[in-house]
Amino acid sequence: MTTPCGPTDVPTDVDIPALREKYAAERAKRLRPEGASQYLELEGDLAEFYEVDPYTTVTARDPIVEDADVVVLGGGFAGLLAGAYLKKAGVDGIRIIEMAGDFGGVWYWNRFPGIQCDNDAYCYIPLLEELDFMPSKKFADGAEIFQHCRNIGKHFGLYDGALFSTQVRELRWDDGAQRWQISTDRGDDIRARFVVMAQGSYNRPKLPGIPGIKDFAGHVFHSARWDYEYTGGDADGGLDKLADKRVALVGTGATGIQLVPHLSRDAKQLLVFQRTPSSVDQRTNPNTDRDWAASLQPGWQEERKRNFHNWSPFVGVVFGEPDLVCDFWTELGRNLTARIGGLDDPASVTIEQIMAFREEEDYRIMERLRRRVAEIVEDPDTAEALKPYYRFMCKRPTSSEHYLASFNRPNVTLVDVSATKGVERLTEKGIVADGVEYEVDCVVFASGFEISTEISRRYAIDSIIGRDGLSLFDHWQDNYKTLHGITSRGFPNQFHMGFIQGGVSANTTAMFEQQAKHIAYLIAEAQRRGATTVEPSQNGQDNWIATVRELSIDNSAFELSCTPGYYNNEGRGGAEGNGSFLGDFYAPGFYAFDDLLEAWRSAGDLDGLELNS
Repeated sequence: MTTPCGPTDVPTDVDIPALREKYAAERAKRLRPEGASQYLELEGDLAEFYEVDPYTTVTARDPIVEDADVVVLGGGFAGLLAGAYLKKAGVDGIRIIEMAGDFGGVWYWNRFPGIQCDNDAYCYIPLLEELDFMPSKKFADGAEIFQHCRNIGKHFGLYDGALFSTQVRELRWDDGAQRWQISTDRGDDIRARFVVMAQGSYNRPKLPGIPGIKDFAGHVFHSARWDYEYTGGDADGGLDKLADKRVALVGTGATGIQLVPHLSRDAKQLLVFQRTPSSVDQRTNPNTDRDWAASLQPGWQEERKRNFHNWSPFVGVVFGEPDLVCDFWTELGRNLTARIGGLDDPASVTIEQIMAFREEEDYRIMERLRRRVAEIVEDPDTAEALKPYYRFMCKRPTSSEHYLASFNRPNVTLVDVSATKGVERLTEKGIVADGVEYEVDCVVFASGFEISTEISRRYAIDSIIGRDGLSLFDHWQDNYKTLHGITSRGFPNQFHMGFIQGGVSANTTAMFEQQAKHIAYLIAEAQRRGATTVEPSQNGQDNWIATVRELSIDNSAFELSCTPGYYNNEGRGGAEGNGSFLGDFYAPGFYAFDDLLEAWRSAGDLDGLELNS
């Protein structure tokens, strides 16, 4: 848990020029001209993949007509943290609207077999000290995280104002009433003084735009709406109803990596359709050491979160501080730091040299992972197809004890669809890939979420209309326009959470917590000062946009060299701001942004904001 670790053993006989050519060729095979639009928006007759709730029976209720002080949209970690910090700031009258049947967000919806946190749970799960909770292991199970979400709701009294199984359809600013009018699919008419947009980063499932998706006569569902009635079993596995079923899994990202071991054990036949392989490292997941947990001092979690951020791929060179997390997320930082530290004069190394060393260590780590595939997977052709040919962090890195070995089972077949840039079509009987029809009984889509698609799709709200009829979707069509990534001119009393125009951390919940703290301050100050509305001044917003742009780091060459995926907006990169899964971020760093916000709050003059009574 706390034993510091050093650099890993990686191959040094790496032909980087040859690999650059190989990476480029593999990228070109998968690049599609339609970009993110290759994925279907879950609306109309496809809404069943998204709006159905397999875990909570939705019962009829009378529409709610009311005035509310603060409405938080979303009940995942982002919304829970917003509610918690609002309560801490003395703000009452909080209503959380959530389309699920309970709190939890991604941890409510994702209950598929094998689901676990895929980064350090001691960092990722927020408010551990405040709720006196310790995860049972480093990569906590989904059920444990879901329960913690519920406990946050109970601890801060957020259930009292929660409106579950309700989807917001429209937000419209009423300038006369100085409130947001909120319409829902349940016929509600809620007029909110303040609105916090806390839908999070993994809010809405997406489907690949495969022709014939409605023609398939078998069973089909998205991994975020797992159908245990069909598969049997639970999140621990035991999918006994699949014993006579031929199952197709479409998608080999982080979800697919966790699904394959269970499906391979329980299904009669498993066909895994892969466009791009994930990098899959070893996964050691020990139970939490009780003595270690008992030794922790107050403030330990914040210390660990900062340590993880420092060693993460977002930073990378750390001297005088041990790596406490010690896993595949921090390996590049450890190896790079050790290499620079071994030089005669580390202090003289230039940024250009650091980046060159970083690239070399990146290639060595990825070669280590490819050789690991060859060591585990017995069939040479399958092993070659499973090797990741791209830079580290082009796709979300993963780890698993059992994923690669699953392909040694006689009932498991990997179908590489890179040559056709994805599955060609669905038929009544199955899936066609590279001209071959594979007959199956069930198709499971592990195809991810709306992360780098247009903001209108990600928010899953029909329209957001601010002052003078201004649509937020139009306002942000080309680039984000905010102050601190939190507020936008023309949209009074509306606050945003997520990857927009602020600090970015490898630990997403730390970012949500930072934003929640700042939003709670703004709302509490507006109430204390008797303000009716709060929004950025034009100068305040323009200055922040200029600051973000002036300090930005051009990472487009790296992004455009990566294999297509949501990290680089399906191969188009994030040069346009909104297209990157990281948003239009504050380049000096997450904790530098935290210091900036703290100084801004301490000044007390709310510089860049307009408060109107």
